[in-house]
Amino acid sequence: MQISLAGRNALITGGSKGLGLAMATRFAASGANVVILARNPENLDQARRTIGATAQGRVAAFACDVSKADDVRRGYEAAMAEFGRIDILVNNAGISRAMPFGEITDEMWQDDLDLKLFAAIRLCRLAMPRMQERRWGRIINVLNIGAKAPRANGAPTVVSRAAGMALTKVLAGEGAPFNVLVNALLVGVIVSDQWVRRHDAQVAEGANTSFDDYAAKLGANVPLGRLGRAEEFAAMACLLCSEEGGYITGTAINVDGGASPVV
Repeated sequence: MQISLAGRNALITGGSKGLGLAMATRFAASGANVVILARNPENLDQARRTIGATAQGRVAAFACDVSKADDVRRGYEAAMAEFGRIDILVNNAGISRAMPFGEITDEMWQDDLDLKLFAAIRLCRLAMPRMQERRWGRIINVLNIGAKAPRANGAPTVVSRAAGMALTKVLAGEGAPFNVLVNALLVGVIVSDQWVRRHDAQVAEGANTSFDDYAAKLGANVPLGRLGRAEEFAAMACLLCSEEGGYITGTAINVDGGASPVV
């Protein structure tokens, strides 16, 4: 199925690497104008070139730490100045952080909530009213499968992500009368920069395992028997943001190869 986002403007946080980069690349190749936000200017420059290689629309990139309220506003205003409106918002920024509850400090909790929950709250608060005025909008909150099935030693991430799922449902109900669709995509184990970094850390500690072997071992625990690809995740996001996804809202879709015990 050919999915078109022609004429749409998309804003993607955490867009310089991993899933964010894959979504930005797919959206741009499908005709959307894309703005990516991330913290590192060098990574943003490289990402903009990668996206631009197959883009059918325009691509812009702005340095922004979405865990900070002032940066969120500046990033959003830069995107608005570039394209004039935002039709699609993807709240993707975040890193995995999991440890025993007793080890989590107030500062860790606040950092996690600022990055994974308040960034989405703040951007939705900026973007959603204009989407409602135009009676068209798409918002995707990227979470993980721990949002539905939190595990021991999974905080603070699973708590932040569970709150993000509740936020998704609230906004979906409020946006539906205005044709603003809000959904969550829940990540399982998908090949991304995060897993590359974890493998590199193991190698640095003396492990003698190739990334392919490392990924195969991780994938053996997934019902489909492999890790997911960022491009597969991006394809689902693209569908939800298109006219073909126009009757889907208020859902939290597992993109996990069957790994989650909760549907």
